[in-house]
Amino acid sequence: MAEIITMPRLSDTMTEGTVATWLKKVGDKISEGDILAEIETDKATMEFESFYSGVLLHIGIQEGESAPVDSVLAIIGEEGEDIAGLLSGNAKKETAKEEKETPKKEEKEEKEISSENKKEATAAEEETAEMPEGVSIITMPRLSDTMTEGTVATWLKKVGDKVSEGDILAEIETDKATMEFESFYSGTLLHIGIEEGQSAPVDSVLAIIGPEGTDVSGVVANGGKTASKPKATEKPKEAAEQEDEKPVVVELSPTTTNTANTTSGTGRIFASPLAKKIAQDKGIDIAQVKGSGENGRIVKSDVESFTPAAAATKPAQEKTAEAPVKAFVPAGEMQTEEVKNSQMRKTIARRLAESKFTAPHYYLTIEINMDNAMESRKIINTVPDTKVSFNDMVVKACAMALKKHPRVNSQWKDDVTVINHHINIGVAVAVEDGLVVPVVPFTDQMSLTQIGASVKDLAAKARNKKLQPKEMEGSTFTVSNLGMYGITEFTSIINQPNSAILSVGAIIEKPVVKNGAIVVGNTMKVTLACDHRTVDGATGAEFLQTLRNYIENPVTMLA
Repeated sequence: MAEIITMPRLSDTMTEGTVATWLKKVGDKISEGDILAEIETDKATMEFESFYSGVLLHIGIQEGESAPVDSVLAIIGEEGEDIAGLLSGNAKKETAKEEKETPKKEEKEEKEISSENKKEATAAEEETAEMPEGVSIITMPRLSDTMTEGTVATWLKKVGDKVSEGDILAEIETDKATMEFESFYSGTLLHIGIEEGQSAPVDSVLAIIGPEGTDVSGVVANGGKTASKPKATEKPKEAAEQEDEKPVVVELSPTTTNTANTTSGTGRIFASPLAKKIAQDKGIDIAQVKGSGENGRIVKSDVESFTPAAAATKPAQEKTAEAPVKAFVPAGEMQTEEVKNSQMRKTIARRLAESKFTAPHYYLTIEINMDNAMESRKIINTVPDTKVSFNDMVVKACAMALKKHPRVNSQWKDDVTVINHHINIGVAVAVEDGLVVPVVPFTDQMSLTQIGASVKDLAAKARNKKLQPKEMEGSTFTVSNLGMYGITEFTSIINQPNSAILSVGAIIEKPVVKNGAIVVGNTMKVTLACDHRTVDGATGAEFLQTLRNYIENPVTMLA
């Protein structure tokens, strides 16, 4: 079924965008995660990714043309699909909208003549007139094409704080990742519309910034964020009192910054994006850098002047202070707790259910002798600055086995089976909110050490909620490893649109038969979950045999 892609709102102030360059043309095959175009906003030129797979059937905005946010940018669907209905439906909508606007305007003008509606018009004019000078309203941005609502994970500013253009206001959790949100205005934070942990639709009032001391109670009421608040024209005194109470709530938030440290109670590091980039380029652990910016925020100069000897360690008592206090439950009493589902948790639940109930899963298990792998790893890790894990060896072996069995590296579509000749392996990582799958692109072209470094970096980003959507897209096969938890054997749900996922268990020491004698050996069980629509039983079994040969004889992976 064809999907309409609209012009995204890539910044808080963006009302229209210009297509700088199309990187795909009509008729091209599109995979989820492909860059469709470069879009010029009011702030910068940014790459725009596709969240759908199929064929590019229609381009709605040509290169160099501008269009409002939510205009039809492109249509993606199945090859040869008829989209005339979609195009005519959109054209009718636009025509109807234009035709509707003129009578509405005339009707409004006629209504204003009546004495009853004159009163309403006057009240509306008074409210509009009360918009204070220099005040800017910031709304919940749409940070991805599929985002319909966002959750404020952390506020990095509180009501009354000075805000400069480029300061990080908050961390916002979308359906894809948690992302930093910058202010495009300077002034004082006068109002917070969405508290930490709360969710709200895109375009809801997120915050108001303006000159210090400005009364924005009328603006808040006019925005309709809190229906219980009286309008500024009715009871300005009560509205102002409610606004005065607001900062108290924010100041009591457990994630308020400590000026002596660069981390919040959640363990997140407060640093400018430029400082993080410089630290990454220089190989500096930014957690060790002391910030000199506002509220202890790390800025560019802090990273540039940092020396390892100057790194300050956290006092033990600070760690103790951060530990959550558990409520006392008397023996024999029942107690329940409701934990709000995050956007990530909702997305994971929906996708796993879709996979389990649409793909006919079956499972194949094989036991692998790990003696040679253990010896090889020990030798590899004697090389200076080299650290290879068993998981890295499994990922590398999977990549090489997929080259020999491309049918496993596929995805199902109703009319065709797509066989991928590129290999992008997703590695499942457990995080606080569930499970994410960062992707190692072109895994078969990487060495063991390169795979190890890439997986380590992606896993760290995942646990710190810093993974970008593009780092979790485009996988062709997935590896899930619970061996470090002592799990010897398990099955996984396929990470669609992949056709298979490998579940890796722990290495255990046990008696094995070798050359007719019982000896002590080390074995590991792996289970391959396959989509029976694309991978037959024999194909899955042959893949596992090849995988076992590579892992049991790691030297063959160097051939």
